[in-house]
Amino acid sequence: MIPTPDTMTAAWLTERLRGAGHETAEVLSFRGKRIGTGQIGQCIRYELELANPDDAAPLQLVGKFPSDDATSRQTGVQLRNYLKEVSFYRDLQARVGIRTPRCYFAEIEGEGPEHMLLLEDLAPAVQGDQLGGCSPEVARAAVLELVGLHAPSWCDASLRGIEWLGEPNAFTVQIGRALYGGQLPAFLDRFGPSLEPDERDIIERVAGSVGPPFEALPEVFSLVHVDYRLDNLLIDEAATPPGIAVVDWQSVTLGNPLSDVAYFLGAGLLPETRRDVEREIVAAYHRGLVAAGVEDFSWERCWNAYRRGAFAGFAVTVVASVMVQQTERGDEMFTHMAKRHARHALDLGAEEFLAGDALL
Repeated sequence: MIPTPDTMTAAWLTERLRGAGHETAEVLSFRGKRIGTGQIGQCIRYELELANPDDAAPLQLVGKFPSDDATSRQTGVQLRNYLKEVSFYRDLQARVGIRTPRCYFAEIEGEGPEHMLLLEDLAPAVQGDQLGGCSPEVARAAVLELVGLHAPSWCDASLRGIEWLGEPNAFTVQIGRALYGGQLPAFLDRFGPSLEPDERDIIERVAGSVGPPFEALPEVFSLVHVDYRLDNLLIDEAATPPGIAVVDWQSVTLGNPLSDVAYFLGAGLLPETRRDVEREIVAAYHRGLVAAGVEDFSWERCWNAYRRGAFAGFAVTVVASVMVQQTERGDEMFTHMAKRHARHALDLGAEEFLAGDALL
């Protein structure tokens, strides 16, 4: 049985700890407090009172459940967000090197919405601030952490054909383009007044793109997070370099690895900061790939894939902003994302790719 926030028990938590190797631990009581700002799911931090713990037994865990908003729950099922995240922790977490929280439980009924994850609490690391952006040091650490996701899955043919993971093909490209075009009028009605004319123009032009972000799987591919942004990172800025752990694996799929890099830098850095540091950060990422054993991927190909990846954030921003529960914080976040992604693509001259030029 999959617990809910209302049916969680100390006995169930005890079973999870003992199943993870803490054989003597017993949860005597717990307190739950909602944390985070998720749009599709809700997270609850559980503070545990333990009897007979070993030295490694956690005193806090995080439970992740479906959103309590009907619209967001429907979106989570329709976009397979719940299925993807549970499946990532069950099937793929051990195959990659990117830092993720230890998983104590991952189950789902069908494709959801009923599901639950029980995860390691990585405090004192804190959730990134999508609205305020981050420092270049945090941005560099976050991008380098992506090497641990991309390099182990680089052009790995064994990942193709995994049904829940999916990969872009003619059908999904058609669906993606239709979703973008269908949600664009509502998006522009809500967010258009906050956009500069050239920002609005390029967002509208993407609806007719025969290139990114609506493309089949490229020749050079890897696992991609898809929604790699500050709100989905837990950051420890007291460490040097800053410690990064990655959560919210609700959109993981196969695609252009540089789309994760571009998506993060485009939305996570203020434009005036990004322009000064992005080339060096992408170059450090490229060196990381080479050091991890990636071959036949030149710097020139890497930079062009990064420029093309600047459109990755358009689809997430336009579609998700309309399909999830509307909140004041959410509207502010999506406004910032739309403006930053649009400015990023314009700064990189990436509009040339909308005509469908070759990627890699």
